[in-house]
Amino acid sequence: MPPPSTPARAPGTWDVIVVGAGPAGATAARVAAENGCETLLLERAAIPRYKTCGGGLIGASLAALPPGLPLNVFDTAHRFTFTLGGRRERTRTSASPTCAMVFRSELDAALTEAAAAAGATVRDSTALAHLDQRGDTVTVRTNGGESLRTRVLIGADGSAGRVARHVGVRCAQVDLALEVEAPVDERTAERWRGRALFEWGPLPGSFGWVFPKGDVCTAGVVAARGNPAAIRAYKDDFLKRHDLLGPRPLHDTGHLTRCRHPDSPLARGRVLVAGDAAALLDHWSREGISYALRSGAFAGRAAAAVLAATTEKEVEAATEAYGRRIDEVLGAEMRASATLMDLFARNPALVHGALTRLPPAWHRLDAYIAGRTDVAGIMTSPLGRAAVALGNLLPGPRRPVP
Repeated sequence: MPPPSTPARAPGTWDVIVVGAGPAGATAARVAAENGCETLLLERAAIPRYKTCGGGLIGASLAALPPGLPLNVFDTAHRFTFTLGGRRERTRTSASPTCAMVFRSELDAALTEAAAAAGATVRDSTALAHLDQRGDTVTVRTNGGESLRTRVLIGADGSAGRVARHVGVRCAQVDLALEVEAPVDERTAERWRGRALFEWGPLPGSFGWVFPKGDVCTAGVVAARGNPAAIRAYKDDFLKRHDLLGPRPLHDTGHLTRCRHPDSPLARGRVLVAGDAAALLDHWSREGISYALRSGAFAGRAAAAVLAATTEKEVEAATEAYGRRIDEVLGAEMRASATLMDLFARNPALVHGALTRLPPAWHRLDAYIAGRTDVAGIMTSPLGRAAVALGNLLPGPRRPVP
């Protein structure tokens, strides 16, 4: 429902301000603008900007993109190679290839342009320095000293951002991902074309990946934070074994990935969080783009509902509805992925064997990549329940499942 008509807004006053122009923020800004909200999108970096990310769009991500979004797809993976610590290699072929390989800088820029086309005002190179929430107004101060006021603030400024801290987001799992974008020669590019690799690594819950993008491969590793030296050693070994440890990567970066605790808040008053700022991420694969796109759309619609509210009780009802929607859709997927992560961390050989030796297991994962099912659908299937039952009989330390 669009907000009721209001007099012309005063300078520096907005219906909705969104902080962060990644997939969650750009989507939230677009959806809020489409619902009649005067929307401002703030991004601290200059657009386009680099973002550490594998850049693989699974079916759920592709389905959540705005129709007709212009996007460069550099490859589409139709083969997936799985290894266990570099051994027991097996390649499976997708029934319906949908994993599109993109660069996040281009994806985010395209989504930001879509937000602008919908009517949102975009300001890049503008960081949030402070926020204060009083009554029905949220006041933010930028790094340039400008003071802005809004009736709804959406934080999509990352898991370590100011808005997440204001809301009080809490995490159940924090990992360190290290990644390079490595230029490759024509022969290497041909070897990887159409094929993505996942290697179950030597550290608990770790894996490495290679995503092909023409004359560049995006590759990296992820594991629980706490031993960065071991993770860096794993990254170097992984890249060396796959001939990707070149002298001049285009980018060589790292970042923390965070998965929210199921009781973590998603709103505080008129301030909402979405995407990484809400720590919405798959526990096992650490895939976050589909979560960002979907939560951003939910947040944009929730902002319009808050603006349409005439009492604080209705405002509270709108933000509570946002939280329920997140929990029903994305929370259910995260709980299932936490169960899978527990199984994988205790016995990666079991997961590897199932994916490479049991056709039904691969078909389920293939359906997930294509967007025909989600992790909850996998883990509640007879095969998923059997895997969990078997895993519970195996020795090994258990992760607490949220």
